[in-house]
Amino acid sequence: MTNRGSELGWLLDDLVKEVAGADRAVVLSSDGLLMGNSGNMTAEEAEHLSAIASGFQSLARGTGRQFGGGGVRQTLVEMDHAFLFVTAAGSGACLALLTSSDADMGMVAYSMNMMVKRVGAVLTAAPRT
Repeated sequence: MTNRGSELGWLLDDLVKEVAGADRAVVLSSDGLLMGNSGNMTAEEAEHLSAIASGFQSLARGTGRQFGGGGVRQTLVEMDHAFLFVTAAGSGACLALLTSSDADMGMVAYSMNMMVKRVGAVLTAAPRT
């Protein structure tokens, strides 16, 4: 992991510790490039979660454009045993958090948005050339 990834790692570790039910977190560029992850993930898990989160955000952005919904702030996937939250974070970046199914969805969304507001500049990803 790069220095930037290490810097993001401690922020993501704090988010996972502070949010009840949170399990794993990643920050990714809008095109799916892993920028940082919580320490409780293998590199393969972090890359996989980044790719999934990128795909969901891309689908949501396409829906917003096609049907006049505007920009995408957050995408939520509800599963039998987990939730996946993906939140826009800075310019060209997303924050993804995987939680247990008993997590308080409102508190998770609030905590993610507060993190983005506090450290959004750090979460910015320049477009790849």
